[in-house]
Formats: sequence, C-alpha cells, structure tokens
Amino acid sequence: MRAAVMYTPGDIRVEDVPKPVAGPDDVLLRVAACGVCGSDIPRMLTKGAHRMPIICGHEFSGHIVEIGDHVEGYADGELVSVAPLIPCRRCDQCLTGNFSRCRDYDYFGSRRDGAYAEYVAVPRGNLLKTPAGIDPRAAAMTDPASIALHAIWKSPITIGNTGGVIGCGPIGLFAIQWMRLMGASQVVAVDVSEQKLEQAREAGATHTFLSHGPRPEVPPCDLVIEAAGHPSTANLAVQLAGPGGHVVFIGIPTQDVGLEVATFNHMLRQEVSLHGSWNSFGAPFPGPQWTTTLEKLGTGELRWEFMITHEPGLDELPNTMNKFRERNEFISKVMVRP
Repeated sequence: MRAAVMYTPGDIRVEDVPKPVAGPDDVLLRVAACGVCGSDIPRMLTKGAHRMPIICGHEFSGHIVEIGDHVEGYADGELVSVAPLIPCRRCDQCLTGNFSRCRDYDYFGSRRDGAYAEYVAVPRGNLLKTPAGIDPRAAAMTDPASIALHAIWKSPITIGNTGGVIGCGPIGLFAIQWMRLMGASQVVAVDVSEQKLEQAREAGATHTFLSHGPRPEVPPCDLVIEAAGHPSTANLAVQLAGPGGHVVFIGIPTQDVGLEVATFNHMLRQEVSLHGSWNSFGAPFPGPQWTTTLEKLGTGELRWEFMITHEPGLDELPNTMNKFRERNEFISKVMVRP
C-alpha cells in the first residue's frame, strides 16, 4: 500500500509499504480521510515522534474492509471514526475512567503507524459507529471537536454566560461552536490572523480582535479556552477571565510560560481558576466527548466544512507540510485524501 513515512523530521517519503494485517480483535480500514493535527506539524518537521520511521496521522475515518474473528457488531463497508489513543486499561487512571491520563498508552500516528496511508488496522475498542449519511471528512474531525468539548467540560458554560477562545485553529473554532450550542450569549475570539478571526465569526464569535493589536473593550469571560500555547496568550487568557471565571489550557507551548505580575494579581483578586486539559477521552472509552461530537456532526449542528482550506492527496502530503514551514499561504484545516 502507499503511505507517507517520516524517517526523521522533515524527511517524509510517500512509498510502498506492507499492508497491515488485522488480528482477531481488529478490523482493517481503508482510510477515507485523515486530518492534519496541529501536533503533526512540529512532530513531522522538527521534533520527531516517539519512534521513527513512522506513519503519522491520527484524526481519521475509514471504511471496514476486513473484520477480525472476535469482532462483532460491524459490517464490511461500514464507515467508522477512530479514537487514536489505545489505553492500557490497567493503570490507576484507566481504572477510574481517566483514559486521557493513561500511564502506558499507545497512540496512532506517534507511537504506532497511523493513517497517512491507504489502510490501518484498528482494535475494536477504538471504533465508533457514525451517523447515517455523515461525510467521512466530518467523521475524521471527531478528534479535534472532542478535544474542545473535553476542555469545556472542565468548567461547563451555560445559558447567558460569556465564553472566550484564544487560538482559532480547528479546536478553537469547535470550542466557539460548543459554547454557543451550550447557550453562551457572547464569545470573545482572539488570534494572530484576521483570516482566522473571519472563521471565528462564522463559527459564532460575537467579539474578535488580533492578539498583537490594541485590545478593545470586551465583556469579562466566564470560561476562557486557551488553544494557542504561547506565553503571551496564556497571560491574556487569565486577564480575559471575569470574577470567579475559569481558564482551561489546551495549547501546547514550545517555550517556558510565565505569568506576569499583573496577570497573577488578576488571578488572585478575581479568584480565577486555572485548569489543564489533555486529549479528549472519558468513560466508557472513548467517552461521551466522542459520542456527543459524532451526534452533533451528524445533525449538522456542529459545522466543520468551512474550516477546510486544503485537501491534498497522499502523494502531496510532503509538499503540504513544507507549506506549513514556509507559512506563505493561509492554512486552516488540511484534510488528506488517501
């Protein structure tokens, strides 16, 4: 089969590799769509993966082409979404349903071969049935949308509240939509890109501003989702929180993050609570984060198509990754076609 293999960061080759074999507890999927996650960019260009060479790609959907002897309830040709984390199901975190904090996990695209390929073998416990008629690209967006929901559930927003989102990539755009679906009357969105702020307004943001420009008067936020991972936006996230507000950090920093004195004083005086959020999983695995997301993608209440700016074929993936390095064009969500 054809696959994009990363040998070292920046060395990505599309080549023929052995087709995976499904064991008795697995199904073999023909990949239908695979999104490029923000974490794939540093992984494939600079940082590398847990092991190499490796086939990256963990936001994917596919059609079943083979079913293992021990797998029931699925049919040939069925479209499924895939939860990329493979928990050990034995550690203290798994046994309490906190699968995102599993101490001995496997993961598609970083620890085992993923879905920048024609086929992937997937354990039955990672399969999710999809709503009838759903677009395979929407099913592949379940992961980023679930990450946003997992973060919001750290301190759920409610009717009449004001939300804030810093970093308007796909996870941030889904966070805006979740907040509005949950009843937020206003959502403040911040980014470095005016084009991403346009997408934020399409997602439902009522107030937008550029992080490097003058800060306008905006309402204090009951819940702020920080999805950029930069020291400046970490401070801004705390400063946007109103009295008793909550800030949830999703963005993954690449440098030390410090709170300025004014930020720290604001946190103390306004009794702002700070939360970390990692991945998207709950109990029963992969959790209501995933099943709720698939339901809302299926009904159309959760919109996704406006985020997609590039749909390269598998052979084009190395050049697409180089566009991220060069940053010479606007890219929001890349959806790879096998």
